[in-house]
Amino acid sequence: MATSELNEITTAAILPWLDLIGTFVFAISGAVAGVRRRLDLFGVLVLSFAAGSAGGILRDVLIGSIPPVALNSWRIIAASVLAGIIVFLTFPNAPRSGRRLRLVLVFDAAGLALFAVLGTQKALDYGASPVTAPLLGMLSGIGGGVLRDMLVTETPAVFRGEVYALAALAGAAIVVLADQFSISPTAGALGGAALCFTIRILAIRQGWELPVANVPKPDDPPSTPAPEPPPIP
Repeated sequence: MATSELNEITTAAILPWLDLIGTFVFAISGAVAGVRRRLDLFGVLVLSFAAGSAGGILRDVLIGSIPPVALNSWRIIAASVLAGIIVFLTFPNAPRSGRRLRLVLVFDAAGLALFAVLGTQKALDYGASPVTAPLLGMLSGIGGGVLRDMLVTETPAVFRGEVYALAALAGAAIVVLADQFSISPTAGALGGAALCFTIRILAIRQGWELPVANVPKPDDPPSTPAPEPPPIP
């Protein structure tokens, strides 16, 4: 069997499992957001599915993969539901500590990494250019988190100065480079996921942030006194 054929078989066998794992870990972050907002079981499951599938659905729609895998695969749906139920039953009774919340951030970083590289690879498979594919991969990675935060009325993390989208874009770029140099898609996906995950975890631990617009809040006092009105003649 030729090496290229073996690589294709290996990729076809591994990538769907990575997609399933990514869905599960991202769904956990969505379910945790629902539990922390004291939602009922249905609300927690909605958030778990949104976080685990929204990015992939948007990517599939943009590249013409209809119906989206997340809406056509019982495994993807089951992974989201399972993650939501596990969090709903265990998270409220877990010891309250910073370690628990840090674990949630680790799951979120893992989901971001897996979705970014898988989204990029799928975009390449559907004929996206080396410029468009990583953007679609980034969108696949951040889409679930954006919808999750919006559903609980929070500003999405990707817009709050966190090194989030850039980490996804870096991982996606590795997948494109692997494709350009005819490296195994599995190796490219694993390398890209590792890079994305590492950047995201380091950003959390080191407090790396992107510049944020320094606009005073409406209730902040003005930096200079207001001019006095002219005297009445």
